[in-house]
Amino acid sequence: MLPTPTGTALQQNSAMADTHPEARAQALRALLHHHAHRYHVLDAPEVPDAEYDRLFQELQALEGAHPGLLTPDSPTQRVGGRVLEGFAPVRHAMPMLSIRTETDTTTAGAMAFDQRVRRELELSVDAEPVEYAAELKFDGLAINLRYEQGVLVQAATRGDGETGEDVTQNIRTIGQIPLRLQGTGVPDVLEVRGEVFMRRDHFEALNQRQRDKGEKTYINPRNTAAGAVRQLDPAITAQRPLSFFAYGLGETKGWAQPPTHSATLDALAALGLPVSADRAVVHGAAALAQFQQAMGAKRDGLPFDIDGVVYKVNRIDLQKRLGFVSREPRWAVAHKYPAQEQMTRLNDIEVQVGRTGKLTPVAKLEPVFVGGTTVSNATLHNVFELRRKGVRVGDTVIVRRAGDVIPEVVGRVVAQPGPRQPYVPNYRPPATCPVCGSAVLREKGGMDHRCTGGLFCAAQRKQAVLHFAGRRAMDIEGLGDKLVDQLVDGGVIRTLPDLYKLGLSSLVALERMADKSARNVVAALDASKTTTLARFLYALGIRHVGETTAKDLARYFGGIDALMDAHMDALLQVSDVGPVVAQSIHTFFGQPHNREVVEQLRAAGISWPEDDGDVANLPSQTLAGKTLVLTGTLPTMSRDEAKALIEAAGGKVAGSVSRKTSYVVAGAEAGSKLDKARELSVPVLDEEGLKQLLVRAV
Repeated sequence: MLPTPTGTALQQNSAMADTHPEARAQALRALLHHHAHRYHVLDAPEVPDAEYDRLFQELQALEGAHPGLLTPDSPTQRVGGRVLEGFAPVRHAMPMLSIRTETDTTTAGAMAFDQRVRRELELSVDAEPVEYAAELKFDGLAINLRYEQGVLVQAATRGDGETGEDVTQNIRTIGQIPLRLQGTGVPDVLEVRGEVFMRRDHFEALNQRQRDKGEKTYINPRNTAAGAVRQLDPAITAQRPLSFFAYGLGETKGWAQPPTHSATLDALAALGLPVSADRAVVHGAAALAQFQQAMGAKRDGLPFDIDGVVYKVNRIDLQKRLGFVSREPRWAVAHKYPAQEQMTRLNDIEVQVGRTGKLTPVAKLEPVFVGGTTVSNATLHNVFELRRKGVRVGDTVIVRRAGDVIPEVVGRVVAQPGPRQPYVPNYRPPATCPVCGSAVLREKGGMDHRCTGGLFCAAQRKQAVLHFAGRRAMDIEGLGDKLVDQLVDGGVIRTLPDLYKLGLSSLVALERMADKSARNVVAALDASKTTTLARFLYALGIRHVGETTAKDLARYFGGIDALMDAHMDALLQVSDVGPVVAQSIHTFFGQPHNREVVEQLRAAGISWPEDDGDVANLPSQTLAGKTLVLTGTLPTMSRDEAKALIEAAGGKVAGSVSRKTSYVVAGAEAGSKLDKARELSVPVLDEEGLKQLLVRAV
């Protein structure tokens, strides 16, 4: 068994230099296992990804040059392997038994389990409370991991409890599962039972990637995790972000199991296996009920799905006394929460317009209790998602609600009662916005339909006002979320020009608005009237027009009138404006109500210096075509000031360093961007160097 590496990666790496290939490979494997455990299990990495990748690539090269050095526990064996024709059967050395489910989802379920345990143990009323290990019931796929001499040699599904399927190659791709156990006292044989699952954020990101590619989305994290584990091509499994928690044992040899279940889990964690921190040792029925309630309250905030909690008698000797009944342990029970998926009828499909103008088809459902609440509305995402799922009004559908995620229709029940005609969509996106009547468009290659009436549409009013007032836009201090809610909900403002009609009396009349605060808002509104064309364009919230594009447009056209009347050909002449951005700008100013809002804002007193446009008339463009990255704190200028100077000279400011970066400007406490610049040999400037670069433009 290799010792756990200690000290920094650089110190260890230095110590390993110039060693024999076999010793070097052995040391690299130990170091990579150590760093993988720190990253995947402890969430406390010691080295940056680039250093891990460098060590990994060195080991790969070493094994490639010396094939005899390759071992089953090598980190290089996590991904890949041959595509399987099928899964070989695996007979479990100890059966993987299921546990009883408590049907009462209230706290009474905990009371019933405790009463059964006390009765079987023949405990008197006056006896001490039973000690229990309480833990989460993960919503995933049960797996048995077999380690021999500390090395993972086999992974198998539960199957029928007696015989499962060999999924070793796929399980090797899960970063949280160690290929070799760490620490001392490693058993000759150790079978670890646990759950493979998918985190909610990883599931949502996976589905978003599927939507972006126009491919089918997955129904829920549990089915997706199970499908990934049973994928015949391990390379595909490696692309699915799976996780793992250990919760029990199978066969063991050469190991003295601790006297309690909780201590057993501690021992597994010490061997490098991931064990959930959401567990507790409690005493008696009331404490079990408290744990169930506490985890229920915490359930929505967990990063993964659970469908209940599990209670186990903590002492192993008492577990043996209690034994089994009908192949279920008497000493454990699953106490479930209300289901998060249910079936109901789809009564209608309506359209909802979001704060950013996105049109979302919403399912109007026969009310159903799911995930602890009654659901009558659920999202269908977009028309393409709806058609992929093949649902129509009148269908029986599956509704899912998990945590704080908006309830969604995940699909139709295949076995529908009565005859059903071939699928014909009974929903089509409207041509005009149901809220404001503006045109509805879908960008080429995009999945979403959007309302084009951003400055006019009531559904987008709050978002439009907040964006308009933002610090990088019109910079109206004091106009935050709560005040905007009051102004819009109370009908005080309906369009952006209404902001400049606000007076002290209308503001003071609002809840929690003192005279001084009202005066500050009025003063901020008045101050915002003097701005720049670039800020004004950005404040309008035109889709795809960020700060940099707004500045490019302002430089090129010089005034708002020339921009509003510009044709597509003229827009495409602006730096970094492509067909999608140009179409968005052209569509925005093609809406009469948007042009009217612009004119009303100008009439309210908003102004900026106008010029004749054209980049040639602007200050010297010494940085035209150059991309700079700022990092750290500069001595005399803020990052915003430096960015403004660079852009005034025609340069671009990017957020990350690449081979296309022209310069990196580094100040005090510069971080990884400076390291990346040195790695890629990108020129590095200090503040003085930046000033010299800009001297011809200032």
